[in-house]
Amino acid sequence: MKRFIPFLLLQAIAFASPIFSPERYNLKLLETAPMLFEFHRLTTTSSNQAFHYPQRDSAWRANAEQREKDALLKYESSRVFFATSPVGGIDYRGGESLGDTIWPGIDGGLYMRGYVDSLEFVLDARIYSEGHSSQNPQSFDGEYIDLQSEESNDGIEYTSYARYRGHMSLNMGFARFDVGRDVMHWGPGYYNNLALNQFSLPFNSMSLDLQAGPLTVVSVYGDLRIFKGNVNEENKNARNLYGHRYELNFGNLIVGASELQVVYDDNDIWLFVPIIPLFMEKGNYTESSNNGAISFDINYRLLNCARLYTEFFLDDLQSPVELIQNEDVQSKWAWMIGAQIAHNLDFKAHQLELGTLAEYSRIEPYVYTHFNSNSAQLAHLEVPLGNQGGPNSQIIDWLLYSRFDQQWTMGMHQRWFWKGTDTGSDLNDPNPSNHANVHKHFLRGAKMQYSFTPILGYEGRFTSFALEWTFGDDNKVYTRLGFKW
Repeated sequence: MKRFIPFLLLQAIAFASPIFSPERYNLKLLETAPMLFEFHRLTTTSSNQAFHYPQRDSAWRANAEQREKDALLKYESSRVFFATSPVGGIDYRGGESLGDTIWPGIDGGLYMRGYVDSLEFVLDARIYSEGHSSQNPQSFDGEYIDLQSEESNDGIEYTSYARYRGHMSLNMGFARFDVGRDVMHWGPGYYNNLALNQFSLPFNSMSLDLQAGPLTVVSVYGDLRIFKGNVNEENKNARNLYGHRYELNFGNLIVGASELQVVYDDNDIWLFVPIIPLFMEKGNYTESSNNGAISFDINYRLLNCARLYTEFFLDDLQSPVELIQNEDVQSKWAWMIGAQIAHNLDFKAHQLELGTLAEYSRIEPYVYTHFNSNSAQLAHLEVPLGNQGGPNSQIIDWLLYSRFDQQWTMGMHQRWFWKGTDTGSDLNDPNPSNHANVHKHFLRGAKMQYSFTPILGYEGRFTSFALEWTFGDDNKVYTRLGFKW
């Protein structure tokens, strides 16, 4: 038993937050890929499986004193716990698709977390300053950036911006109410979830989690933006997200359903109520101002060494017959299937985590789109809320990964990507009004794009290092040296 003590200690240090959030483009902490290794833990143990993120990490509170022992500022009493750490780092980023090289990218800020009675909170807020090689600086993470020109800054030109993610959650036993800013990830996939995907962009939201035996119901409201940047006056037009996720837990088998409704300038908080079936309520709204979708997913854990999972996403259909024939543009659906195989090797006082993950997704033309451009698309800041391939795409992902003593991470990610060029391939391609006479063409004009990405990461007690270098048809590099105290 003694040989497992160092591993348990490392585990206590690694996940220091009351909220377990999806992966991040920016605001990296010490962990290289926390969501990946959370899925690894679910695969290799008999732990309770739940596939709706962000979600509460109840173990953090029970071990807060041990987990936060390195925090620079800390206060604790019988009812209150509070910890604050300065965080930051320096990045080098670049890529052909970005058309820019970012060096140096410097960030710094505060990471705060704690609780007061049944109220838990976490906030990661940082300021960024970057140097760009391009005369037209691009945002690496897809959110806004501000260019400080030479004329107004004594001859110094640089790019600056701020980022934050945070949650304030009230835990009520059978229910949890949360307000915050984050990305949402629903379903058992890692790269290719179809309804809400961790690789989309964060938005302000509130959510309510209800638990009744094996059933979990998550209801969410999200404040979405239509255009990138913060100077487009058309972003004053309201685009809002409502969603419900239902999960039935049968131990190793998880059955889930997710329904989404995006409304454009026709907001009604009534849709937040968990018992309101959005796919039915949608019919009570003006068709041009709302867009709905529903998905179903299944995850099965096999012998604590593998997970098999799939998701089917239905955006719209003319009729069941048309869906089977799959010719009409209103047959808007997507499908994802995947598997994760994982195993832990323990020897002396060390542990080696090994795994592989493979996924395939197919997204038909016009999925996530709507009748009018820049209206009720299932998107935020011009990227899909779901699969980042967008409409009329096909993706194969294969990842090999390992982690030694929860410190050194190595991996290899390969991707095969097809993106059609026909109408219905862009988020803002309007749906044809006379869709009965219009046929869709899956992947017409698509060329396969292949890329492979070696991954190296180090997670120390106060510092971390990450390197991802992509070769092939999507050349790019990301490297970071970070700290948290």
